[in-house]
Amino acid sequence: MGSCPNCKTKCAVQSRRVGTFVAFTQLCEKCQYRRRWQSQPIVGSTPVGNLLLSAATYFTGGSFIQLQKIFKAMNLQMMKYSAFRKHARNLIEPSIIHKWNRDQLHLITALQQQGKILVARTPGHFGSYTLMHVETNKILDLQLIQSNEVRGSRHKEKEGLKRCLDKLESNGLAVDYITTDRRPKIQKYLREHSITQFYDLWSFEKGLSKKLDKLSQRKDCKVLKMWLAGIKNHMHRSATSSVSGPEKAAKWTSLLNHIQNVHVHENPLFPKCEHPGRVSRNAKKWFQPGSVELHKLGKVLYNKTVLKDVEKLSHRFQTSSLDAFHTLTLRFTSKNRAFTFIGMLCRLYLAATHYNENADRDQATRPGQVFPKTKKEECTAKPVRTDPTYNYVDDLIKLLVHEVFLDATLYTEELCAVPVPPPLSFTVPPGK
Repeated sequence: MGSCPNCKTKCAVQSRRVGTFVAFTQLCEKCQYRRRWQSQPIVGSTPVGNLLLSAATYFTGGSFIQLQKIFKAMNLQMMKYSAFRKHARNLIEPSIIHKWNRDQLHLITALQQQGKILVARTPGHFGSYTLMHVETNKILDLQLIQSNEVRGSRHKEKEGLKRCLDKLESNGLAVDYITTDRRPKIQKYLREHSITQFYDLWSFEKGLSKKLDKLSQRKDCKVLKMWLAGIKNHMHRSATSSVSGPEKAAKWTSLLNHIQNVHVHENPLFPKCEHPGRVSRNAKKWFQPGSVELHKLGKVLYNKTVLKDVEKLSHRFQTSSLDAFHTLTLRFTSKNRAFTFIGMLCRLYLAATHYNENADRDQATRPGQVFPKTKKEECTAKPVRTDPTYNYVDDLIKLLVHEVFLDATLYTEELCAVPVPPPLSFTVPPGK
């Protein structure tokens, strides 16, 4: 009950709630005075505050369920999940698709003036496949593939690479070379299309280090433990300080002489070690010529497959930035949540947009230090970046409020143009 401001008569006050929206209406039956107050504006039948809350949650990679728990703990009113999904389907997701297509077109247009480009590519989470322009550290293209689009999960990676390269070709971009992992199907596809391929250094090192760690556990190979870090460093120097494949192999094969305290080599491409000559204080660290442990190490380091792969190690750019991006995608696409195909694609686009905006942000004046578990208590220097920016969120909200919300027809058509495969549940026979 409330009092009429005109005649001071007691009159009823009616309230109406829709999510975060609340309105109060007062009507005096005696003098017919009427007034109304509402907490936020309404456009059509949509409370703007509800839409903005849905948009802010979606654009920042948040979870509606977690947000709902927070509101419930604070005893605050919130819209239902069905309203959130309606906002997402009709307005938010069309905004994301439009912004990604527009930003991607601007990036490709800028690269068309450079001729052939250098790219790196790795598979990500949830069937996503990413192509990065390594010189600008920008995500060029991102594809999402379900296993029912191809002949099985094993073929998704090749299909993802094909779609990424087709996207570049359709926009007049030619690839100079590409840095990938060493999967045979990818090697064959790139070889058939005459695209130069280099291997990612980290993935090669990871596979070889497992074999070396296992070998160093043997009783007759204990001296190898003192050389594990040195072998990794030598691998990096052999790849990054060389341009041609034979030069990389020459530096790599010099390792077997070096660990025997022999620093002059027969290969003219790398006749001697580059380090200054000095006498070691620990004579026990050297491998003895003709020893069993030297023979076993040589079989691991210098078999035909390893030597062939060393020649194709990338000497300039690696896929570490892509690995950082794939870690970032988990903030937008949590593994404990289920998404529709479009929902997953939009969240991956948001992650790529966030990454592209913050990929080249400045480094802090003082580097940080980390102690990763894989280094076994060894300290590693790590650059400390300045705080990330979220300007893309402001741009998306402006696009949503000032354009999509007023007339979503064109943006919905752009969303509908995205090919959506049938759900995986459709491929399961009934009764199973």
